[in-house]
Amino acid sequence: MGVLRSMYKKNDPIAMMTAHDFPSAHVADAAGMDMILVGDSLAMVALGMQDTNEVTVDDMLLHCKSVARATKAAFTISPEQALATAIRFVKEGRVQGIKLEGGKEMAPTIKKIVEAGIPVLAHVGLTPQRQNALGGFRVQGKTSKGAMRVLEDALAVQEAGCFAMVIEAVPAEIASVITQRLSVPTIGIGAGNGCSGQVLVQVDMSGYFPPGRTIPKFVKQYGNVWRESLQAIESYREEVKSRQYPAPEHTYPIAQEELDAFIRETEKV
Repeated sequence: MGVLRSMYKKNDPIAMMTAHDFPSAHVADAAGMDMILVGDSLAMVALGMQDTNEVTVDDMLLHCKSVARATKAAFTISPEQALATAIRFVKEGRVQGIKLEGGKEMAPTIKKIVEAGIPVLAHVGLTPQRQNALGGFRVQGKTSKGAMRVLEDALAVQEAGCFAMVIEAVPAEIASVITQRLSVPTIGIGAGNGCSGQVLVQVDMSGYFPPGRTIPKFVKQYGNVWRESLQAIESYREEVKSRQYPAPEHTYPIAQEELDAFIRETEKV
């Protein structure tokens, strides 16, 4: 927390990334992420669900624990609701804080959780778990009135005690103005580079998905992990089918006399 506050005061951009299991958390930590979010996006990218509303507390706890085992330096965050559940995430999930979607309506819950000593990362703008109420996955704050609603939400969750907040799918200029009006860091996703930091879903930015999958406009794909994995696994399959693998260097040796003795013994069976 102190490091993040220091980065914010120095205007040093905060790099945040999602992870949903030990390997994805391990690589994010090794790459120097400042914060690792066990995002409920794991519902789709790790569990094959249709949207984030399907994921359960127990699902999230399992993934939080696996991510926590991999992280050494990064601040680990998990999303959930209500004080009792928040306590479970910290005690059982071994996370250092929780993320809560929602603005003014979530402020009382944030206040209660913060007062219990649990850091809260708020989330305003487009809140995926409430996307049905928002009319789908739509950019928020595109009008003056809409932008004021996002600002009012941001001020409410700040007042409630969140240590930072995600701002999702908001015009860059609006997110920049809101960031300047706040005294806590903002982490943008589809909100321009005027925020205090950025977050992306690791599976999206690394290209670990089959061709044809639609990704949001704000995602920059930095790699093609799917292609690399597919090529590696196809090569393995071909070498297994042709008996090229395993080669002698992949097997354990035995002295010829021991082998001969074993064969003689098998002939007696």
